[in-house]
Amino acid sequence: MKLVETLIVRDEADVVDAQLSYHLNAGIDFVIAADHGSVDGTTDILESYVRQGCALRIPVSGAVDEVGWRTQMARHAATELGADWVIAADADEFWVPRQGAIKEILAAVPGRFGVVGGTICHFVPRPDAGEPFFERMTVRLVQHAPINDPTSPWRPSPKIVFRADPHATVYHAGYWIEAGGRLRDLPGWRPFDVFHFPCRSVEQWARKTGRRGHAESDAPLGQYVKGLQAQEGGRIEDVYAALSVSDETLQRGIAAGSLVVDARLRDALRTTGVPSEVGQRGGQESAFAGDSLPRGDEPPIDAAALDEATVVRLQRRIDDAVIRVARLERRRWDGLTGRRPRRGWRRVRGRSALR
Repeated sequence: MKLVETLIVRDEADVVDAQLSYHLNAGIDFVIAADHGSVDGTTDILESYVRQGCALRIPVSGAVDEVGWRTQMARHAATELGADWVIAADADEFWVPRQGAIKEILAAVPGRFGVVGGTICHFVPRPDAGEPFFERMTVRLVQHAPINDPTSPWRPSPKIVFRADPHATVYHAGYWIEAGGRLRDLPGWRPFDVFHFPCRSVEQWARKTGRRGHAESDAPLGQYVKGLQAQEGGRIEDVYAALSVSDETLQRGIAAGSLVVDARLRDALRTTGVPSEVGQRGGQESAFAGDSLPRGDEPPIDAAALDEATVVRLQRRIDDAVIRVARLERRRWDGLTGRRPRRGWRRVRGRSALR
C-alpha cells in the first residue's frame, strides 16, 4: 500500500517540520506540498524533505485556490506516484489512529468503499514559555454539541482519507471528495482523530488572521475576519487571550467534561524526534500502535457533535437556497409588473455559520 499526504502551506515554519516528521514516521510514504509564497523558513524545511526523497514541493501564487490546488495534488498522487490512498491535510493537522497504525486501518477497509472519515479534535492555546507547540498544547476540547458561531476556530468539521483516483476533485480542505460516484463513503466509522492546532502563539495567530481575513479567497472564514478586525483595532492579544486556557480554566474544564489532556502527539514526537530521519522510519510502525485512548477521553461525544453539525450545515444550505430562490422570484415579479424593487429590499447573502 502506498499512502500520500497532500498539504497547502504558507508561513507554517513553527509546525510544518513536526507535521511531516510525524506523518512520515506514522506510515505516510510521500508528501506533496503546495507552498503558497512562504517567507518564514517554511520553504527551506520543505526542501529538506525534498532532498531526502520523501516530498514534492509545488510553488503556487496568487489568490487561494483550495479546490484547484488540492485536486491537482490528489490527481498527481494517483497518476504519477501510484498512490493507493490520499490524505488531504493542512500543516496544522495530525492524523492520529485511535487504535493501531494508519495503514493497518486502511488495509481493513472493504474494497467497495473508498472514503474513510476522521473527527477533528481542536487543541487550545496554553501558556507559552518558548517550548515547541506540541510540548505545551496537550489540552483539547470535548465537543458535546456543534458550535454555531462563525467566528469560532473550534467548529466541528469532517475530514476524510480517500482512495487515489485520477478524476477526483477535493473540496473545502479535504472535507469531502467527488469522483464521479466511484468512491463510496464508509458510514458510521471514524477510526482517526485529526488533531488540529490552529492557534499556536499570538504572533502566529495575528499573522494568519491578517492574511486570511483579507479577501484572498472567495469566502474568508469569520474567525479570520474577527482576528483581522481585532488587529486593526489593536485588540489581537485580547482575542488570543480569550482563546487560551489557563491552569485554573483547565481544571474547571476537566471537571465539567469540556476539556481533556491528550498527550498522544507530544509522546509520539518525543519518540520519533523532529525532524525525522528517513532511514529510521518504520513504514507502518506507529507510536500509537496498541495504545488505548487517554483516560477520560470520550470520542463518541465528539463524533456526535460532528454528526449534529453536518445536519446543521445541510439545513443552512437549504436556507441559503430558499433565500436565493426568493430573491430571483422577487426580481422576476418586479420585471413582469414593471415595478421598482421595494425600498429596503437588499440583496441577502446566505452563508453557513458552520461552514
